[in-house]
Amino acid sequence: MKDNFEQCLAWLLKHEGGYVNSEHDPGGMTNKGITARVYEQWLSETVDSEPVITEEIMRNIPDNHVAQIYREEYWNRVAGDKLPSGLDWSVFDWAVNSGVGRSARTLQKIIGVTADGGIGPITLNAIAVHDTEKLVTDMYSRRQAFYERLKTFEHFGKGWTRRNEETLEQAIELCRG
Repeated sequence: MKDNFEQCLAWLLKHEGGYVNSEHDPGGMTNKGITARVYEQWLSETVDSEPVITEEIMRNIPDNHVAQIYREEYWNRVAGDKLPSGLDWSVFDWAVNSGVGRSARTLQKIIGVTADGGIGPITLNAIAVHDTEKLVTDMYSRRQAFYERLKTFEHFGKGWTRRNEETLEQAIELCRG
């Protein structure tokens, strides 16, 4: 249908930044938003049967691996190319930040379909009868409420809130074309 992936990936990488390994982050070692667990799993399925993930490997994740992981494990799993412009970015960014299932189920709850975490024909048909800007705004509100309930909000809340606000603004821009 359409492809906003490159633009959304550029925005995402600005949000994600570089290498971190915070004691407060349950994700552990992370680079460009890719956790060691996700990278190890992806490598084992695509490149090497039993990769050993070290800090050096995490610090040097190739850009083409990052793009492939985000396209395959997040964008495609939320049907990014089939979602309306703006909603694709909103759903994708939250999928990366909090999980594909959480983002997809939240969208499904908003539109009133079974919240199974899979964005397929039923979900896409239901999305088509809703106002995209309203869906983006609802996703923003529910995402913020989710963040504020997390026990790690005191450590990461300011950044999450900024990211959520930026994603909303960018998604509305995409909606308006």
